[in-house]
Amino acid sequence: MVLSLAAALAALPIASAQAQRMYKCVDAKGKVYYTQIPPKECQGQSTQELSRQGRVVKQTEVLTPEKQAAREAERKKKAEQEKLAGEERRKTAALLNTYSSEKDIEDARARALRDAEKSLAQEMDQTTRAIKASEQRIAAARKRVAEHKKFYGADKPPAKVLEDMKKAEADIVQAEADISKRKAAIEAHKKKYVDPINAKYDDEKRRYIELTKASPAKR
Repeated sequence: MVLSLAAALAALPIASAQAQRMYKCVDAKGKVYYTQIPPKECQGQSTQELSRQGRVVKQTEVLTPEKQAAREAERKKKAEQEKLAGEERRKTAALLNTYSSEKDIEDARARALRDAEKSLAQEMDQTTRAIKASEQRIAAARKRVAEHKKFYGADKPPAKVLEDMKKAEADIVQAEADISKRKAAIEAHKKKYVDPINAKYDDEKRRYIELTKASPAKR
């Protein structure tokens, strides 16, 4: 039975006035209900919980699919932020437990660079030797061309000599391309191994200074 608000509140036993609440809701057809238990007609609808004096003490909103999606997105965002904050706290603790000074960070950087250089030493040595060999090829080819030009002067060299000069010039072009390729490989190695190491320790040093700048003695 649907009661008016005044009648519904008056019907509450005095002894249980503090414990009991009244609920107000409007069903899908617009009918208003005042009951001690939310009726089934109000399922899926907004509900107000009222005190004995008729004041709203709690309101339960029924979320639309859009609002539910927005709330879920906000929940996930908050969870992700808390996760990131936790990870940042762990990183901070690990950083301060690992290093006691900026010198410690630079020492760690030096060790990491030495290890990287050792692992690359053989490959870098091969690259350096290949560049040197290409430079020698260029020098030899240029010498051949210069000798032919000096010998024949203004005269046209025989076809065989012209072919040799052409081959020497092609060798120069090929050797120069090989040197460029080898040097690019060296830079690639630096980016792959050395640059990440420096970037890591630059970041750790920056964070360490930020965390300890309030305590200069600690550095």
